[in-house]
Amino acid sequence: MADQLRVTLEIGPKGKRVAAVAPDWPGLERGAKTAEAAIERLLAYAPRYAAVTKLAGMEAAFTDLSGVDVIEQYSGTGSTDFWGISFAFSSIDHKAMPGETLERELKLMQACWAFFDDVRGRVSAELQRGPRGGGRDRDRIVRHVILNEVDWAKGLGQIPPHDEMLTDEEVSVHRDAYCNAIRAYHSQNKMAKKWPLRYLIRHTAYHNLDHAWEMEDKDLTVK
Repeated sequence: MADQLRVTLEIGPKGKRVAAVAPDWPGLERGAKTAEAAIERLLAYAPRYAAVTKLAGMEAAFTDLSGVDVIEQYSGTGSTDFWGISFAFSSIDHKAMPGETLERELKLMQACWAFFDDVRGRVSAELQRGPRGGGRDRDRIVRHVILNEVDWAKGLGQIPPHDEMLTDEEVSVHRDAYCNAIRAYHSQNKMAKKWPLRYLIRHTAYHNLDHAWEMEDKDLTVK
């Protein structure tokens, strides 16, 4: 690992949004209107991401990083411009991963799952609403995250057991199957439909963290 935090910049085709991605740390991605603001926002979330690296047993390697090294800029999609989220693939996403790199990425994705589960277990069921009353409560966010992930699993040849919300036990089974399917596709040098496996891993990790942080920020337990 480098001494600096490696960052790639995904720039929307109309230049409205930029997503800053830390490719070595699945889930650590933030977007903003400019590259500078996206990097600044990414760094602002680094202390929160440290909790994930602690769960993965990689806290020391993460906290030892100093500074930012922008290693690539690449074109995003219309969704990048609209959402400020990474929806395109960098050259790193397309690179072949040694088995040990794959296992490291999976371990961090699993740590993001564990963090998400911890957050949903301690925040209030009702979450703070927006200025006009918008927003979702905890259970709707959890449903959204899990069912999206079940849908992405189709790219790995997994058939969801049903379209209803999974129980905690079913979620555990799903996650084990998700990781094993990624390993199987990796051994065959296959993509998850149109998604490189590295992108699938980091997007899964990001989606869990983004909504976990949303629940933390809107938690009404203390308020």
